[in-house]
Amino acid sequence: METQERLAEEFEEHREHLRGVAYRMLGSVAEAEDAVQEAWLRLVRSDTSEVRNLAAWLTTVVSRICLDLLRARTSRREEPLDAHVPDPVVTALDTDPACAAEQADEVTLALLVVLDALGPRERTAFVLHDMFGVPFDQVGEIVGASAGTAAQLASRARRRVRDTPPPVADRATQRRVLEAFTTAARAGDFEALLEVLDPDVLLRADGGEHGPSLHVRGAAEVASRAISFRRMEAEQVRVLVNGAVGLVSFHSGRPVSVFSPVVRDGRIVEINILADPERIDRLGIADLVG
Repeated sequence: METQERLAEEFEEHREHLRGVAYRMLGSVAEAEDAVQEAWLRLVRSDTSEVRNLAAWLTTVVSRICLDLLRARTSRREEPLDAHVPDPVVTALDTDPACAAEQADEVTLALLVVLDALGPRERTAFVLHDMFGVPFDQVGEIVGASAGTAAQLASRARRRVRDTPPPVADRATQRRVLEAFTTAARAGDFEALLEVLDPDVLLRADGGEHGPSLHVRGAAEVASRAISFRRMEAEQVRVLVNGAVGLVSFHSGRPVSVFSPVVRDGRIVEINILADPERIDRLGIADLVG
């Protein structure tokens, strides 16, 4: 059996990959870290002398841990989480684009919202096969199904994802549209806000268990909300949120919200806001952008 020191070295080689799998499956930075740590504990308790592909073995372990967590969420859930926003990955605006994409695991916050609406097995099959290229026979073993059933699960998830097309705006366009939005909101210019918002824009704001949460659709309604938000005294810092241009708002030097718009065809089609103080504190973004 390999020594624990050698196992630790090999595990570190795969840590980023495992964190990427767990983050995409769970949409939670903290839970992803916990899942990776649990995989390490299982590794040191296991006899891996017969394991020929440690990366595949660890991917399977992390995936099963995440699948159990997803199932536990589903069993606890009493109402649809319409206003739930997954944990964002926030990086500085001047981060190298390649580095930003890697840190964001190449998955937008809007896509994570879509994945949250999938069943545990559908999400697992889609993430593993479509995002990481795991063969369906291995996916089937993880979700407790045949390879054919695993393919069907991924296919159903794929159709849901296709119903929400990805943003196509480049970084410069994102910055221009966000600047137009924030300028109009600060000025209380309702008509200017309507110009930058898609008529069917969706606003999703997650204030956590004890804070206000919103699920609002339509340019007029979202514009009205944006104008009311301007009264809140807060410093806004432009950042990258999962690789896309967004904002972090600070109050008294403390981050209080993460604002992530989706820009398509020169307009904002979706806005996701995380304002849950407990989750924001766990993101560790104060030193990064404060």
